Amino acid sequence: MEQVETDKLLFLNVKEASFYLRAINNNVRQKILKLLEERPKITVTEIFIHLRLVQSITSQHLAILRRTKIVTTIREGKHVYYELNNQRLQELHHFIKSILIESD
Repeated sequence: MEQVETDKLLFLNVKEASFYLRAINNNVRQKILKLLEERPKITVTEIFIHLRLVQSITSQHLAILRRTKIVTTIREGKHVYYELNNQRLQELHHFIKSILIESD
């Protein structure tokens, strides 16, 4: 019975990890993350101009990164700035590392 619970927990952890990995396993989103690493506080307009993307496409990719809490927003007046959520990235790193260790 305990093995079934362990297997179920491992499956749920892997499923959750795959959700986050899919969020960052995209060329455009990786470029956005790299840009946010270089410029910690940036607007969506600056992102789509810098990466030469369409605004709506940029917003869709940012929405995915926001849902996974990989990026956060800060509102200052009428401007919304995006930045990396370094704490979340650390949590994801440790979470994925622990899954890899458990699956050995």
